Amino acid sequence: MSELRGNTIEFDGFTGYVTRPTGEVKGGLIVIEEIWGLVDHIKDVADRFAAQGYLVVAPDILSHVGITPEVGNELLRLRESADAEERNRAQPAMREKMAPLNQPEYGSWAVSALKQVVDWLEAQPEVAGRVAVTGFCFGGTYSFALAAADDRVRAAAPFYGAPPQATEFDGFACPVRAFYGEQDERLITGLPEVEKRMSEAGVDFEATVYPGTGHAFFNDTNPHAYNAEAATDAWQKVNDFLATTLA
Repeated sequence: MSELRGNTIEFDGFTGYVTRPTGEVKGGLIVIEEIWGLVDHIKDVADRFAAQGYLVVAPDILSHVGITPEVGNELLRLRESADAEERNRAQPAMREKMAPLNQPEYGSWAVSALKQVVDWLEAQPEVAGRVAVTGFCFGGTYSFALAAADDRVRAAAPFYGAPPQATEFDGFACPVRAFYGEQDERLITGLPEVEKRMSEAGVDFEATVYPGTGHAFFNDTNPHAYNAEAATDAWQKVNDFLATTLA
């Protein structure tokens, strides 16, 4: 991972990591964090998109319920530990820290927070109304949620996320390109229903499923999940998608 080059800005009730391209701005992009919070990996992904020409905001909407990057890093360390006792401690700790995410009030707050980020990007003259969203795991789910709730979003590219239960599928006003690992059982089991509901709502939806990969295949800081071939292909596909939809 290269040295991070962005900076932190304040929103109403949360912060965001903002990183800018060095040349022409092709549009604005929201990058939503994994369940581990706004860790350096997500900031690095934001920087990579900025290098492709996008003004990028990676909002920190998990610290709102106590999942700071420090907490997320510790939970991930416990879960991946070689020590069985530490791994056993990870599950109850994760359940405790992540329980607030299942509350409807949190979902409403998170979408309203993400709309603030859209507001901010829309106010940047160089963005010129070209706003897209992508995200990973938790962020993939909220990429779906934001795209369904805000018709200013012109493209959504969720990675291994699922639309929240309350999603109104006819709210999507933009195309959606989703990316999954074949071995991510829960999401793959639910994918046919997502495809059906997207089709019924007339949404331009397309899912890419990578054989032999699981959850978090794009995360190059996770040696247990990362798949370089799938990540490289998904990176090319998502950039082609953004270039087309934000042109």
